[in-house]
Amino acid sequence: MQRGHDGRDTLGARHGQGHTHASTVDGVLRRSARRTPDRPAVRYRDRSWTYAELDAAVSRAATVLRERGPAPGDRVAAYGHNSDAYLIGFLACARAGLVHVPVNQNLTGDDLAYILDQSGSALVLADPDLADRLGGGVPVLPLRGADGSLLDRLERARPHEGPGPHAEDLVQLLYTSGTTALPKGAMMTHRALVHAYLSAIHALDLRAEDRPAHALPLYHSAQMHVFLLPCLAVGAANTILDAPDPGRLLDLVESGGTDSLFAPPTVWIALADHPTFAGRDLSALRKAYYGASVMPVPVLERLRSRLPGLAFRNCFGQSEIGPLATVLGPDEHEGRMDSCGRPVLFVEARVVDEAGRDVPDGTPGEIVYRSPQLCEGYWGKPEETAEAFRDGWFRSGDLAVRDAEGFFTVVDRVKDVINSGGVLVASRQVEDVLYAHPGVAGAAVVGLPDERWIEAVTAFVVPRGEVTEAELLAYTREKLARFKAPKRVVFVDALPRNASGKILKRELRDRFARG
Repeated sequence: MQRGHDGRDTLGARHGQGHTHASTVDGVLRRSARRTPDRPAVRYRDRSWTYAELDAAVSRAATVLRERGPAPGDRVAAYGHNSDAYLIGFLACARAGLVHVPVNQNLTGDDLAYILDQSGSALVLADPDLADRLGGGVPVLPLRGADGSLLDRLERARPHEGPGPHAEDLVQLLYTSGTTALPKGAMMTHRALVHAYLSAIHALDLRAEDRPAHALPLYHSAQMHVFLLPCLAVGAANTILDAPDPGRLLDLVESGGTDSLFAPPTVWIALADHPTFAGRDLSALRKAYYGASVMPVPVLERLRSRLPGLAFRNCFGQSEIGPLATVLGPDEHEGRMDSCGRPVLFVEARVVDEAGRDVPDGTPGEIVYRSPQLCEGYWGKPEETAEAFRDGWFRSGDLAVRDAEGFFTVVDRVKDVINSGGVLVASRQVEDVLYAHPGVAGAAVVGLPDERWIEAVTAFVVPRGEVTEAELLAYTREKLARFKAPKRVVFVDALPRNASGKILKRELRDRFARG
């Protein structure tokens, strides 16, 4: 398959050839429905679906979408909250040969218009409370909660009978989070995502008897592609939640409604800080996963101390690779709490210098990947695609070290490394030191322009209780080499984050560099 610049040449031509043998995203559900048709598949609020019911709903929803006009290869945006309807909409796009474009439901104005325009979306699946933000440029089909919505039309729709997609066809444009630049649409094929699902099942020990809760936004690749779809592939009983509310999650665990949970560090911190956390019976929780942003080592140590029998796994990657690249297993944490683990089943990884040459173990360099899970490039951005894919390897933009046993430790984003007086400082190390201080509830370290230092190491701190800048500066200077310690501490009420919990450091730099 040629790496297209916008995907148009990679789609449509294969449709009608009847690729019944193809391994596709919607086929993941179909196989589970045939294997265990009566097993509970998804529960959302007061609705539940068996595998057979969910598969039938997806087939009818595919007909609804095609009747609205989009043809195979056309893009269909999804602008909604977590729900069973959101999941059905994605799988229906996959079955109908359409390209799903998940959109952060918090985007508005120019940010929202950019993705709809750049993707060339022909239709938007939207929750009614969000539809007013869309303007009149693109036709809208409500996902749920309105007359004529996708869910409302299912009973009257025929099952989809058209030719299915090919494994090499695009199924989704995953827009990068845009923490450092304008979002880019990673072109994901059915083949890439199915490989990613197999990697997740293998690395995360996903099983049919699991009862996972899915609380992070489904537009985000981690919740959808590392957990929900792989869990559907193995036949697990899934619960979709509206949001990662700490009290609701603790209630669900204590009642036995879930035994498996993925959350970014921000949510794990909120769970650990919940006033009832210490007194809860959380013995039903068997598997815990964290990722989407860096977990401060002191926080992880506190969680493991409170829940010593819980198997924690660190999941690391990025949208362009499906998004799981490495995993640190529960028996691999000792002595390497800050590691993101080793590559998963279908991923090769190296650490290289700027010229693409391997660096010795223990030496910082950029992680590069080679994998069938990788995207085909960036939609409509040939220059960015050529820059990211060099010599057959994908440049991740993550700065890391590899040890002699093959474990990777990410120290920063390549573009986020702070150049302080000509010496490079990894913000991750400074943040870990800050998180170990009892007066720090949250921390982000960036470089701000400085006449003397080029970039001054600057810490933004969400305080816990009474703590002063002088106290934190003295504390970090005791723990770090002086050139690594912050030159300044700025106290803030909250750190800007995207919906996956990733801190928007670019926003901090832009806001405070202007004074």
